[in-house]
Amino acid sequence: MTDRYAVIGHPVEHSKSPQIHAAFARQTAQDISYEKILAPLDGFAQTVAAMRADGFMGANVTVPFKLEAFHLAYRLTERANDAGAVNTLLFTGEGVIGDNTDGVGLVRDIQHNLAVAIQGKRVLLIGAGGAAEGVLHPVLEQQPGLLVISNRTLDKALIMVKKIEERGDFRFVSVQAQAFEDLQGQAFDIVINATSAGLSDSELPLPPGIFAPGALAYDMMYGRETPFMKFARLQQARVADGLGMLVEQAAESFYLWRGVRPLTAPVIAAFRA
Repeated sequence: MTDRYAVIGHPVEHSKSPQIHAAFARQTAQDISYEKILAPLDGFAQTVAAMRADGFMGANVTVPFKLEAFHLAYRLTERANDAGAVNTLLFTGEGVIGDNTDGVGLVRDIQHNLAVAIQGKRVLLIGAGGAAEGVLHPVLEQQPGLLVISNRTLDKALIMVKKIEERGDFRFVSVQAQAFEDLQGQAFDIVINATSAGLSDSELPLPPGIFAPGALAYDMMYGRETPFMKFARLQQARVADGLGMLVEQAAESFYLWRGVRPLTAPVIAAFRA
């Protein structure tokens, strides 16, 4: 019998997850179906319960339910705990297991698809919301030489740094919180935009010269040229959007569900085409 999966969100119509997982299923000869489920804003838990009763095996979770999914799960993976949010659910007889594959998706896209090593590099992470939290630990695990978190509201970045310091896991990595104006005169090898500024075509107040020679400018958004990407091109940086991250995090979810790791390069290439 075909195993059923879905992505849950509100909105969800724009999601490319069904096409991505269909491509993975064809490639790995897995008998699955994957659909989009629009959950009411006040009905996420009820939607998940109905899916489990209906025989679904698992689900991806997109905005605005990642925090609710975190609290719904009876067991969390370490990376879900680190992120404080869940984007992948595995349904078992005991309950719902919550995982977060966003961070590993970002790291794999940068290091494998774009061939940019993070270890020893000067990294700037822009944003201090859920998207930034979701990728923070996986980036730190690659041992950059420096990680600076910059945000319009500096207090949020300071809280992220304080949490890292309290844990003590990354004491060999220099982690700092800085306001945008403090970035003047600094240059980074990798600049990751984890804000939603691109949705409203808002420009980030980044100073010129922020990109070191040969730097990678990575916007976690995909499907559009954001002001951050335009600024980076003018600064002669190498620019990438978040499509590769989207496919890579989906591949990690697929592996969690099916125990088979699909090849991502042909799927990314197909979407680019």
